[in-house]
Amino acid sequence: MSELAVRTTGLTKYFGGAAAVDHLTLSVPRGCIYGLLGRNGAGKTTAIKLMLGLLHPTAGSSELLGCDSRRLTPEVRGRIGYVTEGHRLPRWMTIAALARFQRAFFPARWDEGLFGEMLDYFRLSAGRKVRRLSNGQRAQVSLAVAMAPDPDLLIMDDPTLGLDVVIRRQFLEGMIQLIQRRGKTILFSSHILGDVERVADRIAIIERGALRADCSLNEFRSAVRKVRLAVPDGMPDEVDIPGLLHSRRGESELELTLVGVSDGQVEAWADQVGAARCKPVSMTLEDQFIEFTSPGDGRLFEWEGE
Repeated sequence: MSELAVRTTGLTKYFGGAAAVDHLTLSVPRGCIYGLLGRNGAGKTTAIKLMLGLLHPTAGSSELLGCDSRRLTPEVRGRIGYVTEGHRLPRWMTIAALARFQRAFFPARWDEGLFGEMLDYFRLSAGRKVRRLSNGQRAQVSLAVAMAPDPDLLIMDDPTLGLDVVIRRQFLEGMIQLIQRRGKTILFSSHILGDVERVADRIAIIERGALRADCSLNEFRSAVRKVRLAVPDGMPDEVDIPGLLHSRRGESELELTLVGVSDGQVEAWADQVGAARCKPVSMTLEDQFIEFTSPGDGRLFEWEGE
């Protein structure tokens, strides 16, 4: 059995002359929670649809649970849960009717006890009609329906989009409890960085369909940093430190955003330009993501952790 739940190799999709996904190569280990990050329009949803075989690639390939995405068998599809962006559910059904409908597609795998447990956790009545549910409640039902067949791989496209803070946290905590208890793999896209930081083991960042980073969350947090240098004797003509993402000049201070640069490298460069002191600037994950994906000086830093 492959150690990877998801693998893509050079996955590419063009719409007309524009690349929505551009030679994307990813490896998602079994048993991890993997966040696929990118700004709106970065290609996250298209990449997920390619992985699920809902779109045909222009080039490249992808595999889910060891099976080619273009030829997913009914057995493999039965081991994959999918939560769509917007949580589109039949509004005329009750939750119980929706469960019966879904169960017919997974007769051997459906776990009625788990489904009921999730409804209890979210305090939902099976007799409620979907049209009378709030956005948050529909998200909770979507997760319950996706998890009830006990999938080995759960793929979610921006599952907390549009939910308030309390419901988002409840949704994520319910997801974490189930995954940790059952050892499943989750791939989810999001641009809500607080959610990602709360649950993800590994992240990939894509920009204009291309991979910018694929590493553990901790590695990304350690690698992207900002420092502020005091330069009382005048600004250097050029900031040529390796790993530079952005530089901002003040009257007597120089602020640098860097990726993959050690303390020693920063200090050596600071000494070279006559900086009086160097101090780190605190950054949230959202700060790091914005800096990493903001247009810079035309450079593209590709780096990947083990």
